[in-house]
Amino acid sequence: MIQEMTLQMTKKINAKGSGCPYKRKDGRWEARATINGKRRSFYGDKQSDVLRAMRAALAAADDGIYFEPSRLRVGQWLETWLDEYVQPSCKPLTLATYRSRTVTHIIPALGNIKLTELNATHIQAFYNDLTRREGLSPKTVKNIHGILHKCLSQAVKLRYIAYNPADACETPRMEAREIKPLTETEISDFLKLIQDGEELCDLFRVALFTGMREGEICGLSWDAVNFRDGVITVKQQLQKEKKKGGVFYIATTKNDKARTITPAPYVMNLLRQVRLRQSEAALKAGGAWENKWNLVFTNPLGRYIVPQTALKRFKAVARQIGRPDARFHDMRHTYAVASIQEGDDIKTVQSNLGHATASFTLDVYGHVSEKMKQESAARMERFIEKFQA
Repeated sequence: MIQEMTLQMTKKINAKGSGCPYKRKDGRWEARATINGKRRSFYGDKQSDVLRAMRAALAAADDGIYFEPSRLRVGQWLETWLDEYVQPSCKPLTLATYRSRTVTHIIPALGNIKLTELNATHIQAFYNDLTRREGLSPKTVKNIHGILHKCLSQAVKLRYIAYNPADACETPRMEAREIKPLTETEISDFLKLIQDGEELCDLFRVALFTGMREGEICGLSWDAVNFRDGVITVKQQLQKEKKKGGVFYIATTKNDKARTITPAPYVMNLLRQVRLRQSEAALKAGGAWENKWNLVFTNPLGRYIVPQTALKRFKAVARQIGRPDARFHDMRHTYAVASIQEGDDIKTVQSNLGHATASFTLDVYGHVSEKMKQESAARMERFIEKFQA
């Protein structure tokens, strides 16, 4: 594979007036290429690394987005990176967030520094200022660090810089936010308040007993509901462009990965009733019916349910059960904690929630309730009794 790549790259490099990669006396590999009329050298411990860096630089030059590293400033590279490397494959909402944080925070502080002169001290001082002077939360600072780190990693791939200076920086420690799932009493009171006929009652029930995120439940479509096998494929979410007057659209899930869940039969039976009522509503609405995304949960005319509308209605019900602090996301926490307490293993809970790793699920839900502690003690007592005389 390497030989084939070397041959292909050699043809392209030689066409630009350059030679093949060769091993230096110090054991490192070097190759040279003429880019934008200037000779450039690429170095690496492996031949494949040198070829990869040269290929990236040549591709950038062909696309007209290659810069001389010695002249390129951080702000220029950030804007180019967003336009050419992020925008083509990024969700609109994510791109808008990246741009906002770049323009508001990163460029004003670091934009005028030459990319080749940017160091860890510059970046660490920037992070410290975000916390001390601007009062940003540790989570926001960590997100800004993620943007800058990705941007600089791409610069390393292009050999604009030798290493990523953000690697050596520390972000403020994030304190885990205490999760507050609904108690069994609160769940009972909540369900009593959202009786049949209440606005969004079915949406809330499915969210509570599946753990789907707010955007996922609002973006659930009928083609994702498999009544025959009793499963739901969570593959998309309803999002809104992050700008004034932004439109809603269907996007992939938070981590861009679909997941299949097997809800309780109660949920599937509930969805059958939702489909029947929706069919009746469509007949009643006639030509006014509009469900362009074939969504499960709609208003009486088939239009999507805005997540903010669902949140507002949820908060109203939560206040009535004595939980004004509850968030829509707390229904997801409620489902997760209930699953664990009822005996589901962490791997199953992780899969149902769509977390990237089981360790993340453990970090969030690894605390043990008093009920589970008592049950554990009782099991151990029964085990010990086996060995008593």
